[in-house]
Amino acid sequence: MVEKKGTLERWSVEKSAELYGIRSWGAGYFDLSAAGEVIYTAGANSKNKKISLMEIVSGIRERGLGFPILLRFNNILDSQISLIHESFHKAFKSSGYQGKYRGVYPIKVNQQQQVLEEVTQFGSRYHHGLEAGSKAELMAAISFLKDPEALLICNGYKDEEFVDLGLNAVKMGVRVFFVIEMPGEAELIIERSRKLGVKPNLGVRLKLSTKASGQWTESGGDRSIFGLSISELMAVVDRLRETKMLDCLQLLHYHVGSQIPNIRDIRAAALEATRIYVGLVGEGAPMGFLDLGGGLAVDYDGSQTNFEASRNYTVDEYCTDIVETVMSALDGKEIPHPAIVTESGRATVAYYSVLLFDILDVSHFETSPPPEKLPDGSHELIQNLFETLQKFSLKNIQESLNDAIYYRDQLRDLFKHGDITLRERALADNLFWNIVWSGSRNLKNLKTIPEEFEGIEVALSDIYYGNFSVFQSLPDTWAIDQLFPVMPIHRLKEEPVRQAVIADITCDCDGKLDRFIDPHDVRHTLPLHEFKSDQDYILGVFLVGAYQETLGDLHNLLGDTNVVTISVDENGDYSFTDELEGDSVSDVLSYVEFDIKAMKARLREQAEKAVRDGKITVRERSAILKAYEDGLAGYTYFEK
Repeated sequence: MVEKKGTLERWSVEKSAELYGIRSWGAGYFDLSAAGEVIYTAGANSKNKKISLMEIVSGIRERGLGFPILLRFNNILDSQISLIHESFHKAFKSSGYQGKYRGVYPIKVNQQQQVLEEVTQFGSRYHHGLEAGSKAELMAAISFLKDPEALLICNGYKDEEFVDLGLNAVKMGVRVFFVIEMPGEAELIIERSRKLGVKPNLGVRLKLSTKASGQWTESGGDRSIFGLSISELMAVVDRLRETKMLDCLQLLHYHVGSQIPNIRDIRAAALEATRIYVGLVGEGAPMGFLDLGGGLAVDYDGSQTNFEASRNYTVDEYCTDIVETVMSALDGKEIPHPAIVTESGRATVAYYSVLLFDILDVSHFETSPPPEKLPDGSHELIQNLFETLQKFSLKNIQESLNDAIYYRDQLRDLFKHGDITLRERALADNLFWNIVWSGSRNLKNLKTIPEEFEGIEVALSDIYYGNFSVFQSLPDTWAIDQLFPVMPIHRLKEEPVRQAVIADITCDCDGKLDRFIDPHDVRHTLPLHEFKSDQDYILGVFLVGAYQETLGDLHNLLGDTNVVTISVDENGDYSFTDELEGDSVSDVLSYVEFDIKAMKARLREQAEKAVRDGKITVRERSAILKAYEDGLAGYTYFEK
């Protein structure tokens, strides 16, 4: 409870919703129930059934699966694919655009088989295609893409085998586009298409001068590592004309970055690309497709701004602005409107997955009460710290903290040189942290927070230990400081009174979450509830469907998590449609080339020697070997 104007104001679900911003970033898929639990709403096709994540957790546990768990909601994937297609169709209708829209899913964003199966299943009614950037991805795409109207865009560097795979797919009726990224690729495709007797569909990827703001700004611009410069583009056009294959050039492709937060950058890139498209038509290429690549951002923090973890536009505005920009460059040129292609991967799958993990333990920041008086003969600097604490007030808060830091640093230097004892050092630290604690409790009463107090919440925060690995399940938080919404999925009728950072179970100082979403900035602590050791406390990390699964590594040999897919039918009933057990200890050891049979044989030898030496009994030997076998078969994460 918090005291306000003499009355006690109770905490509420509405306050939790505002605190964690779930209605801003949840996109209508996630909200809170009156019981204080996170709920999932599947959408219009399922009678808007609201399902508690805690209810789903109970069902998962009854099936014998433990934390951490990755939840996939396939209805969300269906909805996101529908959203972008319907938004483009609406923009076409309102503006009079004569071309088509062809969505393409870039496999690299989440390469799991189930994801590809569901993208092609849900996207079939819209002729939604795939994008492949490697031979493995191309082979996967060919096996899944059966729709002759859907596009299979081939990006990335291509060798002879890659090109032959794509050309053979063309023979079978797949609508493959080879996007030329390097001048030499044109020669290879020309040669192989003649050898196999297949007329290829060609595209060119261009380096635009336009650069987007945000996390991925280096993806675009003149010095981008991908694509052709204008002079290289013209050389390719000339070569295609010489070989009488200019009629194969139908697609212009560009990519200025993933997660573009500012709609102005999207418009600027589309305008530049359309001008080049007009120029290619003037060169005699038939064209017909304008591929804008990725860039449609996800509003991770819900602020609806041009902050790198957000976006200052809706999907409808994105589609409308692209259509209007393309039309403005084409109308009056007597050039037919091209089919607009986008490769929106992040916006398609981000909402689709939620990571759930339980809290194992908590380390609280606590200070011991300061002594009423100092021991006789205390060092002068300790006396100064004690006096600073006694005289602390709101008026001298900044001066007190500056003095405390100075005295503490001096005392630590004395300790390093052996001039004060360990007990004196402990007393000095206790006095210092009591001063800092007193200062932190008075910050809310200040009009401006002194610079010296910046970061004080982190210094005084609790550490909540979560049963997961940042490196396996949330690698972008470690590698590029990606922000994801993080919050408890229950107890949201209670006020979260602790400020915390979250540590994972790896023995790595980078294995933590200490950057959290905030509508105005980035928070470095997360409000959480008091931990109760006899009760579950479960946190969710949302919007993790893009990149995280594929990029995850085996840091500390912590493997893939358990995965459960939730599907809601038209009657609002939900079911567990897929259950994938996470990696066992044996699995991850085999990934790094351990011979499991040899390991067990060595242990048996060690145990038998221990029996001979009288260290253990035969029965103890049997129990040790069984425990070892059970451990190899067990989950790599903490098991209760």
